[in-house]
Amino acid sequence: MTEQQLFTAIWAVLFFIFHVGLVARAILRPHREPASRIAWVVVIAVLPIGGMIAYLLLGETSIGRRRRARARQVLALLPDVNQTAQLTADEITYRRPNIPERYEDLFRIGQSVNGFEPVGGNQARLLADSQATIDAIVADIDAAQVHVHLLFYIWLPDHSGLTVVAALKRAAARGVICRVMVDGLGSRIMLRSVYWSQMMREAGVLVATALPIGNPLLHPLRGRIDLRNHRKIVVIDHHITYCGSQNCADPEFRIKAKYAPWVDLMVRFVGPVALQNQHLFVSDWMAQVNEDISDLLSVSETLPASLSATGFSAQVIGTGPTIRYSAMPEVFETLIYAARRELFITTPYFVPDESMLAALCTSARRGVTSTIIFPARNDSWIVAAASRSYYGELLTAGVRIFEYQAGLLHAKSLTMDGDVSLIGSANMDRRSFELNYENNILLYDPVLSEKLRLRQATYLAQSRQVTLEMVQAWSVSHRLLNNTIAMFGPVL
Repeated sequence: MTEQQLFTAIWAVLFFIFHVGLVARAILRPHREPASRIAWVVVIAVLPIGGMIAYLLLGETSIGRRRRARARQVLALLPDVNQTAQLTADEITYRRPNIPERYEDLFRIGQSVNGFEPVGGNQARLLADSQATIDAIVADIDAAQVHVHLLFYIWLPDHSGLTVVAALKRAAARGVICRVMVDGLGSRIMLRSVYWSQMMREAGVLVATALPIGNPLLHPLRGRIDLRNHRKIVVIDHHITYCGSQNCADPEFRIKAKYAPWVDLMVRFVGPVALQNQHLFVSDWMAQVNEDISDLLSVSETLPASLSATGFSAQVIGTGPTIRYSAMPEVFETLIYAARRELFITTPYFVPDESMLAALCTSARRGVTSTIIFPARNDSWIVAAASRSYYGELLTAGVRIFEYQAGLLHAKSLTMDGDVSLIGSANMDRRSFELNYENNILLYDPVLSEKLRLRQATYLAQSRQVTLEMVQAWSVSHRLLNNTIAMFGPVL
């Protein structure tokens, strides 16, 4: 054997060992569905080099050891947000949740995620549209007295984005502490602009980047590059918070203008639930910035006297790659199985796992009027194709499917039996389940749930129903494309 042949043989053996080792890792990796294991084994086996590279980049939900360790350290420093020792007896009574026994288990699932107990004494206003949301946020910033905390996945330097920038500069000028955080990928345009790097910083606004990209070539050494902070959090003066699907951008969303308008749903909350959103913000901020602001969670804030003691009960649910992987699917599925009369869902991105698909089908088969609205035109053709691969099974089970025609329906909402609602940033796809940091609010309030249901009805009025006959009429090539893409859902 020549020296060259020996060298080639050694590399072949090393490649084989690494190849087999990576297959074994894909099989042994914890918290992974069998379908996902099989999909990755097939990819690695069929495309040895490309498959191994893909697995190293995308195969594991790893945010990086340092970031995971930092997240744990931060959570250990934070006080118990449920602590009520500093409150008076009247305040404790005021915050006590009023939830019927039949719904208590829903909030126990929510509490198991972050430890947040449901709290009463909340009031809310469903914002009319995207512009109304920006107007309300700006008005609250202008009225802020202590602090303003904002976290968005996407913040664009457009009219809405710069309107909020101006409000922050005004607040900072009068001594209000303003902290602003955006995702390193979703808000990259804003991060590169003078509005972020100069104007806000020079005005005294404290800024930070969640999960910065840095050098894309070196980023895989620190964790998956596509693990993102998808949260939308606004907390002002301890007692005001916003939750929903809207980013800090115009509805025209000019970076993807052909899908416009983006139709979002946001709710402005006033009450104790704001402190739970504050907890998420503080944990994200301290994980990225060397500033200990944990004392903000020990504040026994004074709620406005205008609030009624009959405020409703609500609970924040924050999920992500440093939370147990099954948290968000468990919340969705628990709500779906709890429905007795009606289940109404809107979501732009739908790539369910097997258990969630079974829950939705079972809901309809139990006689629950089950409706889902998707956007007719999705900014991700891959997700759109994968979503439509599930239409046949859902329709056969009796689920009603509609596609929204008047733009990209970006609202993420679930209403159940006219009593319970879930809103927030999480989609019903694997990215929200396993990869993204998300924030939602689960609430029990027939009044607000009815308003949310009426909003969903307006979406329905602008949608076209999809029937089983329409799906069965799709061409073989159309169904082949949808099903092929969905097959790689566990990989993507």
